[in-house]
Order: sequence, then structure tokens, then C-alpha cells
Amino acid sequence: MRRPENREGDSVMSEEPVLLEVDARGVATVTLNRPQRGNAYNGALLAALTDGLEQLGRDTALRALVIRGAGKHFQAGADIDWLSEAVGATPEQAFAASMATTEAMARLNEFPRPTFAVVQGACFGGGCGVVCCVDVALATPAALFGLSEVRVGVAPTPISTHMVHAMGLRQARRYAITGERFDAAEALRIGLVHEVHAPEAIDARLEEILAETMLSAPGAIAVTKRSLLEANGLALSPREMAQLATESWMQRASPEGREGLAAFREKRRPGWA
Repeated sequence: MRRPENREGDSVMSEEPVLLEVDARGVATVTLNRPQRGNAYNGALLAALTDGLEQLGRDTALRALVIRGAGKHFQAGADIDWLSEAVGATPEQAFAASMATTEAMARLNEFPRPTFAVVQGACFGGGCGVVCCVDVALATPAALFGLSEVRVGVAPTPISTHMVHAMGLRQARRYAITGERFDAAEALRIGLVHEVHAPEAIDARLEEILAETMLSAPGAIAVTKRSLLEANGLALSPREMAQLATESWMQRASPEGREGLAAFREKRRPGWA
């Protein structure tokens, strides 16, 4: 499968929510492919991403994983229509929806190969979660970030631990609580991304880092990643994942969550604003 272009203005002619290609070096490119919705995730995208990560994790020839977003944006968070459907679901269904997000992020965070993200355009909510869960994150200067869940009355619990790991508790507290948007320069300052490069230079820089990574032993990388996470208490247990998913769906189903999602759909301010 050809890796689809994701530069500004390009589109991807495929209905698959996630595209996958592995090149001759063993570098996999996973492209989030809902450009008409800013690559916002829904159940289908999360399932495809989780299944793809599981499949790739078993590939002993794989050397690295790169995540991209199709079209103008990297990933704009959760699809508001999907969230609204989850509000009216049974508790079991609502929990399953939140667990799908929690599991996808945990699987990416604990993926045994080196992981990279190339960020352009909008990177909100779960998009920031993806960036927090990779080993190396590159962004273009025009990329825009935001942990905006609280603006619509929901909570970013499925990605909360990863935010703290990536940018520290101090910065996670600020941006997850205020819901402010911030630019690539600020994302670099707080440690959310590692480097910022012009669109015409970012792919070349990615290739330089991939070439450096290929000099490292795959087994040693896997042990190093596992050790860094487990020895520092950064790998989520099933109990912790269930707690995060429960907090997520209960806040989404609360009066605030219902009001916030309704206000977003109706393009008005929520009652608390």
C-alpha cells in the first residue's frame, strides 16, 4: 500500500480509517485517515489503530513506527458525533468506548519498537495523547495544540497519565485544566514535541533520526523502552486502565458532559461559560 501524502492541501482517496505501509527497511507508516473530519477518532479508527499496533508488534522484522495524519491536520481529538452517541449508550457501551481510547493509547505508549509522530495542523485532545505516547515527536511551526476536553464538559482521563509522563505534572495541569490552545514553539518548550521544522524540511529530519535509530539493536531498544516504563511505574495496569475509562465515560454522561457536547454541536457557549 502506498503511503498517502499528508502535506497541506493533499487528500487520501480511501475509506479505511487507518492506512498502513511497511517499507523495505522495516519502517511502518500508520496514517490516520479521516481527513474530512480532521482525523478525529471514532470507534472504527480506534479499533483499526489498536489492531494495527497489535499486528505490527508481533512483526519481528519491524524496526520503527511512524504516525502521520492525512490531509491538513494531524489529529483533532474525538469525533463529536461519536462522543454524542456514547452519551446515550448503556453504561457497558459507554465504558467500552472510553476503554477503546485508553487501550489504544496504552498500546502505543508500550509499543516495543521506536515510535515517531509527524505533526501538522490541528493536534487536539487525543491527538496530543498520541504525541505523548511516541518516543520522538516532530512538528511543523504552524501546528496548533490543545487539551480542550474540559471546554466541552468531558475529561481527558484516557490520556492523563501520558500527558504527565510527556510534559510533566506542572504543564499537564495547566493545559488540561485551562483548555488553552498553544503553538508549536510552546509545545517544544514544555516537552510535548522534541523538534520543530519547516514543512519542507521535516521529512528529511525524520529520515536522519530514523537512520540514527537503525544503528541501535532492536532487542536492546525493546528492553530499554520496557525498563523505562515499568521501572518508573509508567506502564498502565488493567485496573488503572479501567479506572481511567470509568472516569471518562461517567463525566461524559454527566449533566456537564451532555451540555458541553450539545453546545459544541449547536455552536453556542455552554451554560457554565
